[in-house]
Amino acid sequence: MVSLFLDKTLIKNNWHNDELELERELIRLLENKVILLYFGSGECPRCQEFAPILKQFFVRLTDEFYVERSSQLVLIYVSLDETEELQDKFLKKMPKRWFFLPFLDELKKELELKFSVKEPPVVVVLKPNGEVISANAVEEIKEMGTACFQNWQEAADLVNRNFLLAQDFEDVPWRSLTDPVRRLKYKIKKKKRKKRSNQEEDEDKEDGDKSS
Repeated sequence: MVSLFLDKTLIKNNWHNDELELERELIRLLENKVILLYFGSGECPRCQEFAPILKQFFVRLTDEFYVERSSQLVLIYVSLDETEELQDKFLKKMPKRWFFLPFLDELKKELELKFSVKEPPVVVVLKPNGEVISANAVEEIKEMGTACFQNWQEAADLVNRNFLLAQDFEDVPWRSLTDPVRRLKYKIKKKKRKKRSNQEEDEDKEDGDKSS
């Protein structure tokens, strides 16, 4: 899937419109995730009806208010809007975690042809390697809601993220994990030694006063 976007730019739908264009950034975004390509337009009546449903669907799967951890899901908006102003107007109402292609990017037309998009709205569901899980999941999303994501997740053979986290944890050198504990113990011992030294100095002082 990453190969489709090599040498291209994906823009995040946040306040700064952060751009992802480096290969490693794109790999990190797309690997081990179900990818949704949403072909739509803010002015299309059917899209206007479907967009709030898709928005709620995405938010319920990715927002920590609803889920403990964001689902392994990426949505890329492939605009069929007539002008960039109309695209921007539509995206302002959509989640900040969506991504989109620059308005003048020729890849939009290529994707439209590749996935035989005839009439929006269309949601193409892809595996991380680019294989198609569903050519158009619009009705599935309407009827099943977030339940359909589990079917896609199984079809995509995603690696459980908890396993990946555990694997990353195992790769951390043990020294780095125990160093904070060692430092704490060292500080405690140092404080004890300092306290004991001060007590001994006080005792020596008292003995000296008595002898004089």
